[in-house]
Amino acid sequence: MAVHPKGKRGIYWYDFRFAGQRHQGSTKTTSRTVALRAEEQRKRELEAGYNNVKEVRKNRVRMLDEIINDYLDGYRVRYRSASFAEYALGHVSRHLGRKMAVDINEAVVLRYQEDRLREKAAPKSVNEEVRFLLKMVGNPTGELIRGSLKEKKLLKLAVPKHIGKAFDNGESKALEQKARKSRSPHMYAAYMLARNGGLRDTEIKTLKWPQINFDARTVQAGRAKTEAGEGRIVPLNDEVYEALVKHREWYIKKFGEIQDDCYVFPWGRPYPSDPKRHITSFKTAWKTVKKKAKVKGRWHDNRHTLITELAETGAGDETIMQIAGHIDRQMLTHYSHIRMKAKREALAAVAVRRMAFSESSGGSKPDAAPS
Repeated sequence: MAVHPKGKRGIYWYDFRFAGQRHQGSTKTTSRTVALRAEEQRKRELEAGYNNVKEVRKNRVRMLDEIINDYLDGYRVRYRSASFAEYALGHVSRHLGRKMAVDINEAVVLRYQEDRLREKAAPKSVNEEVRFLLKMVGNPTGELIRGSLKEKKLLKLAVPKHIGKAFDNGESKALEQKARKSRSPHMYAAYMLARNGGLRDTEIKTLKWPQINFDARTVQAGRAKTEAGEGRIVPLNDEVYEALVKHREWYIKKFGEIQDDCYVFPWGRPYPSDPKRHITSFKTAWKTVKKKAKVKGRWHDNRHTLITELAETGAGDETIMQIAGHIDRQMLTHYSHIRMKAKREALAAVAVRRMAFSESSGGSKPDAAPS
């Protein structure tokens, strides 16, 4: 037994090794007797996990990082796209990767939710990450935690119904002008791919040069959130094409000959320096662009705006899905809401057409008085 007081309040902590790992924790008591009991209880919990059936025991005393890596190896074999699982489990690993599965309980899950919210993560994303986390913990513990949190209505964070906006023409123009003048050599081309190509953040960051066909004026999406989005080919309109041509000129001047394994948006701080690694975030440059343009909104709203505009101009559902990479019409409906201005214009056009028809036909004659 090894307990010792810490701090001014004299709270006892336990400190021992089990299965090759060191375990430390507060017993939340100033009583040595109670602290020793708490330490003994913790050891029993670890032993219970260790002495369970062989496969459960193996997972319960493994580090989450190890479990996650094994899971993703299998996931990549089974599914065409693993980018979403990699993204979600990447955050789980960052926060909890050094913990053993047996250490995950309700309190840890709740703390994880709070930590991610403090990082400004979207509630929907956190919910998906928790789902993956409990899968990594395994059964029966994962299901017990899930059931208990669900009963207490703490399993899922509330997700706002309205998650995006469509920039109006003035906002888009201001953002484009500031993106063009950005100190980041990546910002303008990346903005154009989001605004005129509808590519997602991860698709842009992980883009490699062979995915852009300058002769055909197309870009092929690589890592996508959905299987339907992976590998889709998106035409490049004049605006995004010219932006990419200029970006290619900068790239060749900076790094020399373009190689197939090089990223379009190379990593580097404070300036791009390694073309074999991709940039990790556009957040800082985008924040500056928004501030200078005096516009509020997320990076993802550029894609949201394009999809909304496609719907407003009469593009069919299938065409929009081919460009955006959506997998179902419910998601399409969520994104392609028609803005109020477009609704008013459509209804006004109906009224103008009706009036023009009435005038061309000489108007309707009043009914004759009844005899």
